[in-house]
Amino acid sequence: FRMQTLEGLEEELKKLIIEALVLEDLEPGDIEAEQALFVDGLGLDSIDALEIAVELESRYGVVMGEDGDLNRERFSCVRSLARFVAESRTR
Repeated sequence: FRMQTLEGLEEELKKLIIEALVLEDLEPGDIEAEQALFVDGLGLDSIDALEIAVELESRYGVVMGEDGDLNRERFSCVRSLARFVAESRTR
């Protein structure tokens, strides 16, 4: 059984973000893997991050933890989120 590719996981996460946050005007292709998710990029906020974190936990068994700096780094873009999920997933 081969581990899912990082690119495949990035695509899944783009869909998850769009679905979880009901971003009806976006397609997965509209989100760059290294585009910032917060402020200048997609413009998400802390509530959005919380919703994404809940989705990640239910879908992949991934828990964010308490380290704010580390979580900001993980949530900086889809690629860093995919790396974190790939390294930590339990499902």
